[in-house]
Amino acid sequence: MLLVGLIVGALTAPGLAQAPIKIGVIEPLSGPVAASGNYIRMGAEIARDWINARGGVGGRKVELVIEDNKSDPKEAASAAEKLIVRDKVPAIMGAWGSSMTLAAMPKLEEYGVPMVVETSSAASITKRGNPWIFRISPPSEMEALGLEQYVDKLGVKQADFLAVNTDWGRGSVTAFGDMLKKKGAAVGAAEFMEQAATDMNAQITKIKSTNGDTLFLTTAVEQITLVLKQGQEQRLTRKVITTGGSSSPSQLIKQAGAAAEGTYHIVFFMPWFPEAMPDAKLARAFVDEWAKRGHPFEGLTEGFRGHDGIATIAEAIKVAGKDEPKAIQSALWKVSLTGVNGPIKFEKDGPAGKESGQSKPSIFIVQIKDGKVALPDFMAKK
Repeated sequence: MLLVGLIVGALTAPGLAQAPIKIGVIEPLSGPVAASGNYIRMGAEIARDWINARGGVGGRKVELVIEDNKSDPKEAASAAEKLIVRDKVPAIMGAWGSSMTLAAMPKLEEYGVPMVVETSSAASITKRGNPWIFRISPPSEMEALGLEQYVDKLGVKQADFLAVNTDWGRGSVTAFGDMLKKKGAAVGAAEFMEQAATDMNAQITKIKSTNGDTLFLTTAVEQITLVLKQGQEQRLTRKVITTGGSSSPSQLIKQAGAAAEGTYHIVFFMPWFPEAMPDAKLARAFVDEWAKRGHPFEGLTEGFRGHDGIATIAEAIKVAGKDEPKAIQSALWKVSLTGVNGPIKFEKDGPAGKESGQSKPSIFIVQIKDGKVALPDFMAKK
């Protein structure tokens, strides 16, 4: 009887009762888009620390279990399985690129673990019928609709496209092309580049030969920098609009210099103007905390995604009252919170009976003018 009592006492000891809540994170921490992945990791760590400083979730601390998908879809699938099988995480945030997220999705369905998608924009992510997916980033179609109201003011008459050859890039070309046709604009050339490519001169030469006035550019900031510089060398003269929210305008100013002047960028967080965000107080606090930690300012347009993803999962665990995958999945449908981007609340998207969750994030457009990030003239307050 004494032995049984000791065992029961050990199982209910405070140390065991307060075991941390594990949340899995899958991001590209190495490879061609490592900068973006690491910025998201930094944002996730801020969310974790803020949650823990407030007492955690149900009195339990949050612990992030982070896996590097190495900017590779196969690695993303492997990382998802490791987190679920080895680390026993009840929920995951990931996996930046659409191809990486799509590769991880079958593992979520196989094991029954929910994932909050913080960045990926391919429409197929929420259309495939995976009920374990909850996306807080806009699909390309939603992003294109957000830009639609500004097409006339931007003066887009004929657009060409240059995009990374992934599900994200291809989906963006389709979504923005469809929107522009609907607006009566002509759609010209569509060129693609591999994710690790560094020489885009051939694609730029083809685009230069068209009669387009606008170039829609979809890739991460590293390739955007190269395209802008190579375009300048070839004297490519047209408006440039980057899509996907991963352009990091402040980083472009540093890396591309004069080649970035005049370019437009779709973003989902405006750290230059936190007072213009849906929750100005939260936006300012996030910018200040980021600076306090010594993180580069240019990473904020990616870093906020990590914060909002972890905050969403933590809120779902709070609503569920336990850190079990099925309970968290059910609770995600009830979540309603405000992140750095704005309100987060999921609506059903996809085949009936197997719907994924899709939030409707805030979408903004900024311009690089005189070496600084500014609101375009048609958006600036008079």
